[in-house]
This record gives sequence, C-alpha cells and structure tokens, in this order.
Amino acid sequence: MKEQFSKIGFILSIAGGAVGLGNAWKFPTLVGQNGGFAFVLLYLIITITIGFAIFLAEILMGKMSKKDPVNAYKTLAINHKNLWAKGGFFMIGGVLVLSFYLVILGWVIRYIFVALKSLPNDIETARDMFSSFVSNDIFGSIIFFFIAFFLTLFVVSKGVKSGIERLNIYMMPTLFVMLLGMLLFSMSIDGFSQASKFLFYVDFSKITVNSVLTALGLSFFTLCLGVGCILTYAASMDDDTNPVTSSFYIVLINIAIGLMMGLIVFTFVFEFGGNPQEQGVGLVFFTLVTLFAKFGIVGNFLAFLFFLSLFFAGITSAISMIEPFIFYLINEYKISRVRALCYTGIVIFLLSVCCILSLSTDYMEILKLGQKSFFDWLDFIASNLALPLGAIVSAIFVGFVLRKDLVKGFFMPYMKSHTLFEIWYFMLRFVAPMAIIVIMLNQFLS
Repeated sequence: MKEQFSKIGFILSIAGGAVGLGNAWKFPTLVGQNGGFAFVLLYLIITITIGFAIFLAEILMGKMSKKDPVNAYKTLAINHKNLWAKGGFFMIGGVLVLSFYLVILGWVIRYIFVALKSLPNDIETARDMFSSFVSNDIFGSIIFFFIAFFLTLFVVSKGVKSGIERLNIYMMPTLFVMLLGMLLFSMSIDGFSQASKFLFYVDFSKITVNSVLTALGLSFFTLCLGVGCILTYAASMDDDTNPVTSSFYIVLINIAIGLMMGLIVFTFVFEFGGNPQEQGVGLVFFTLVTLFAKFGIVGNFLAFLFFLSLFFAGITSAISMIEPFIFYLINEYKISRVRALCYTGIVIFLLSVCCILSLSTDYMEILKLGQKSFFDWLDFIASNLALPLGAIVSAIFVGFVLRKDLVKGFFMPYMKSHTLFEIWYFMLRFVAPMAIIVIMLNQFLS
C-alpha cells in the first residue's frame, strides 16, 4: 500500500520545503529594501493569487494522478502524452539546486561547530576565516558537505511516513521553538526596536515595478514551484486533506518564520551597527558571527542555536528537492528507493564536489566558464531556467490541456464558490504564465 501523509504531515512537509536558508538571508532584507511591511502585503497578495494558482495546479496533478511529475503529465494528458511527459523533467532543476544547496548547508554545519569555540571578533577576521575554508580547505568542505549529503539521503531513504513526514513533524516545531526563544532574547536588546521599525514600517513609496517582480520571484521560490515538489507530495496526500486551507497554512508558516528570522537577525545588526542591506553569505557568515561574538559565552550559545535552526530549515528544503526525482525512478523503473537514491546520489555528489572545487583557489579557473563558476552556472540554470519553465508548463497544462469540468470538479468541494474558482482559473491560464515570462525576461536583461 502506498504511503500517505497525514494532514499535519502534509502541511509541515511542504512548509519545510518552502522554509529554507533564504528565510534567514533573503526574505528579511528584501522586506527592508522594499517598503517594509508594504512589501509583505504585496508578497501576500501575489502569493494568494498568482502563486496559489500554480501551487493548486500542481496539487491537482499530483492528487489526481498519484504519480511522479513525468508520469503525472503522461497519465493526465488526453493527447500527445509522451510530449507532455517531458514537462515533468523540469524536476531535474531540484537536483541541480540540491547540488549547490548541500554545499551551503555544509558551511552551516561547520559553523555549528565554530559556534562552540571562539567566534571571530571583527568582519575582516570573519571574512578571512570563511574565505580560507572555502578557498583552501577542500577536504574540510567535502567532509561537511558529505554530512549534509548523507543526512538528506538517509531521511529520504526512509520514505514518506518514516522519513520525510517524521523529520518535518519534529524539526519544524523545534525550529519554531528555537526561533521563538531567540526572538524573546532579542526583545531584551535595544536593537529590537530598530529591527521592528525596519521590518514593520509601511512605506508604499518604495513599492516599484522591481518590487513587484521581486515579490513574484520570492513567491514562486518560497512555494517550491517548478521543481515537482508540490506535485510529488500531493501524490501522497491524504484524501481528507483540504489543499486550499493547507496552502493557506503553509504560507502563514513561511511568512511567520521569515519575519521571526528577520527580527532576530536585524536586532543584532542594529545593536552593533551592522549593515542591514547586506544579505546572503556576507550577512550570515561575516556579520552575524562577529555580532554574536560580542555577547561572549551567551553569544556562542546564540550562534549555536542560530546555525542549528538554519540547518533544520535547510535540510527540510533539501529533502523536498530530491524526492520528486526519486519518486520518478521508483515508478518508472520499478527499483527500490535505496537503489534510486544511490543512482541519484552519485550524480549529486559529483556535481557538488565540482561546486566545491570551483570555489577553491587551485581549481577555480579550470571550472570557470565566462564570468561564472561551476557553482554559479548550476544556480543560474536551475533558478533562472528549470524552475520557472517547470512552473509555466504546469500552469499551461492544467489551464489549457485538462478539461475545465475536470478541474472544476476537483476544486469545487474545497472552494465552494463558482466565482472564486473562475478567478483562480483566470489567474492560472493568463496571469501566472505572463508573470513568469516577465520575471524571466527581467532576470536575463538585468
């Protein structure tokens, strides 16, 4: 009998896929740069309309077909089944993302151990420590990557109930509790009031066309669209689970964790005069570690909790990226889950090692094409091509290929409003595809 998620397991598993490293170093900064809470409202509106349109389309495909992305298209398509099946292969974007994502997750694991020792006291020392590790310590980088790699494959090897759901059932609430504890500590610091003003002030004058495009891209990214994750998880969704209300809860969890991380991060940034416009590697591995160091032994404990929470957020995202392809190999070739993981794991391991080498001083030039490293090319191909193309194909398929009465029959028990369904259907067919095209053009032309 095929394994199925429980109601709470489905919500937490997809929320776990959506909540990732970007919640700590991307979402808060984008909020601060684009009008504070005005950007959050814009993001919510776009997510509930355009993002939900594609999200629910992938839910429908997974739930109705009970298949992996490739076979879902093949099963549901009326004509040209083999041609439409190729749309499911955009799930490979998840494998590509995972190949460099696990490298970053390896850095996070290393800093969990760094937090237990002495933290660097200034930005330059922190930058030198990080650069030395990434550029010169190839063996160390591979070891920490391998820990992240092994843990991800181990969880997925246990299957839907014993692996993916169990991990998220424990890790997502634990992540929330850890962040809540750090947030309560942050409230006792003077920088908290400045962080609150930075994130929660409303300035609609900062909302520009670029803000809208940024919110669109963030919505697609945080909902795991285009990689087959939603479709694959929906194939194991319990019959009693309401996809519409579950989607609403997933967005709430994602927003809540993003804002909590933002308040925590920017409390320390403002407390010690850091740069609130910084994001990514610089914010987490340079700025924050030096700010934590100023608290002495308490700072070490805070740093440990912070990087542990980043690890929890990261690994729940990691398993969602690989599961669609594993599910496909199991269905298509009738092989065991462990065997499918072995085949996929070899590819991911090789790609990840190439990413590590492309950042090292000794191999940087060899693994560079044009102005981009191997690491950067994987990111570009996955994020700017595979993911948005995967999302647009699913929107077109459900919006134009599947019969409307079939789609309506699936959703009406949950939406219970003809008008609401028509609005969603219009968004799916016309607004969502155009939005993705605009995002892609903006990324290529900027």
